Amino acid sequence: MSRNNDFAGQYSRIENTTSLKGEIVSSGDFRVDGILEGSIKIKGKIVVGKEGLIDGTINCESADIEGKIKGKINVAGSINLRSTAIVEGEVTIGKLIVESGASLNAKCRMKKDELSDDIKILPKINKDHEKTA
Repeated sequence: MSRNNDFAGQYSRIENTTSLKGEIVSSGDFRVDGILEGSIKIKGKIVVGKEGLIDGTINCESADIEGKIKGKINVAGSINLRSTAIVEGEVTIGKLIVESGASLNAKCRMKKDELSDDIKILPKINKDHEKTA
């Protein structure tokens, strides 16, 4: 049986006792409970635990953040900022979910292609058109 995630549904992870500098690329889901300085590119979901810290660039499908992120974040789908989350930097996302208590101090941009289905352009009203009640 082949899965996108790692063996037995477990995340690949950086433990809370680990500090890593460099680049991580994964086709599965990933969890960070330690410190990552660098970049991470995930085709799945990234989870940053309460003790987790990422200082660098993140590219992923979705994210669930409890810890701290500093840098550029690009999430194709949704990012969920839990009450303990601290995010600083530049964020490009499809959907933003923020719990009370979370800190978001970032330049935030929603992806236009994600929003195009929800936005409808109304036609201009002709000023010469007679208005009736």
